[in-house]
Amino acid sequence: MRIGVAMIWAGLIGLSTMATPAAALDKVTFGTNWLADPEAGGYYQALVDGTYAKYGLDVTILPGGPMSNGGLMLIAGKIEFFMGGDMLGDFYSVEQHFPVITVAADFQKDPQILMSHPGVGFDKWEDLNKATAIVSKGALTSFYAWLRVAYGFKDENVKPYNYNSATFIADKNSIQEGYVTSEPYEVEKQGGFKPNVFMLSDHGYSSYATTIITRREIVVKTPDLVQRFVDASAIGWYHYLYGDNAKANAAIKHDNPEMTDDQITYTVGKLKEHGVVDSGDTLTMGIGAMTDARVKDFFDKMVQAGLVKADTDYKQAYTLQFVNKGVGLDLRPK
Repeated sequence: MRIGVAMIWAGLIGLSTMATPAAALDKVTFGTNWLADPEAGGYYQALVDGTYAKYGLDVTILPGGPMSNGGLMLIAGKIEFFMGGDMLGDFYSVEQHFPVITVAADFQKDPQILMSHPGVGFDKWEDLNKATAIVSKGALTSFYAWLRVAYGFKDENVKPYNYNSATFIADKNSIQEGYVTSEPYEVEKQGGFKPNVFMLSDHGYSSYATTIITRREIVVKTPDLVQRFVDASAIGWYHYLYGDNAKANAAIKHDNPEMTDDQITYTVGKLKEHGVVDSGDTLTMGIGAMTDARVKDFFDKMVQAGLVKADTDYKQAYTLQFVNKGVGLDLRPK
């Protein structure tokens, strides 16, 4: 379970078409927001299959983790690109005048889920607000705050989540947060049952996720660099989902030795099954697509939930300059 990137930004408050490669590749570092895993598979794919190099880029992927803060490294100029989470963190960055901007959304659906035990009265979404809710501190100031307003979830039902599913497995009257690509797999392995899975995106949580964020100065001074990174990353995602991803998975396991083949197979399957990366607008505009209407919808919901200010200039959080160009559409299986 990843730590929400909105939490990363909140923590800081307290402190084209393919280009012709140049003679020397442009060195850039891309910081991910968690340990190496298939949820970053497209970037590893673009690295190991030479796509980044074809676009004139010498890319280093810097994995994150519970003790890292890639958002701070981006602001400090130590990395050029960072993997964002949902767009709540982007709105926070605008409110705090952080010099960053989202340039692509490689997950069309936020993979955030709630899980419940089957056959005990929590098989329907409308029943979940009655269950004990095992959620993290970050959830209370992000999606759970939205659930309170939109669906009547209650704070008195909350139990703390310590990123271990043992409490959920033991308590049949509980629900737990997670990612559709990860926690259900662990519950099936450890608990011996298949949980009900409810994606928040299916019930109105309309944020993009796994975004590409950079500094505003990079967009202004070297837009071609940003375009090449966005395009190559999109192509990497097409190849990872629909092509031979063995070398990318080997690189992921090299950077994260605890990652197993079974987990990778499960995660990639769920990315495809739920259209996390490739669905909706990407079918005509390409992976990484964003629209003004979609961002506004999520912003309005976060205002209603009391998480961002109504007068926040949310349009400063992102740009459509580098997306919606149909890059890689020919790589999707017919």
